[in-house]
Amino acid sequence: MTAARARPQKPRAIARRGLMLVLSSPSGAGKSTLSRKLLDADPGIELSVSVTTRKQQQGEDDGRD
Repeated sequence: MTAARARPQKPRAIARRGLMLVLSSPSGAGKSTLSRKLLDADPGIELSVSVTTRKQQQGEDDGRD
């Protein structure tokens, strides 16, 4: 007698809550310029400032740049 095989379960749908866009490029490539243009163009877009391991550069504000 063979063992009954379990039926594979259907994957559950994951509710989509938004889209995350990551801007990643070398220093001076235009990430800030592009992010400002996106923020100006769409009020539904929000900015999330991440952490870096490099020293703060001249003209940068902690928690903003």
